[in-house]
Amino acid sequence: MITASQLRAARALLGIDQKTLAAMAGVSLPTIQRMEASDGNVRGIIDTLTKVAAALDKAGIELIGDYARSDPGGRGVRLKNPTSLSGRPH
Repeated sequence: MITASQLRAARALLGIDQKTLAAMAGVSLPTIQRMEASDGNVRGIIDTLTKVAAALDKAGIELIGDYARSDPGGRGVRLKNPTSLSGRPH
């Protein structure tokens, strides 16, 4: 599962807008807008959620779910490789 907050945070880490994410995932802009306006877990068609998650993964985003290994714990997002965007550590 992915939350609306994770989705917004992932976009922020990548420095992209909703339109860009929609294009990357092959979904419509209103779909991304609805997903980000959700309360808690994003609800939607599994295929659409899979496309968005795959696009984020391809862009270097790691979605951290409940109970996933994360030193501070909790949900979140992080770059899988901090040097993947600009060639320098963040």
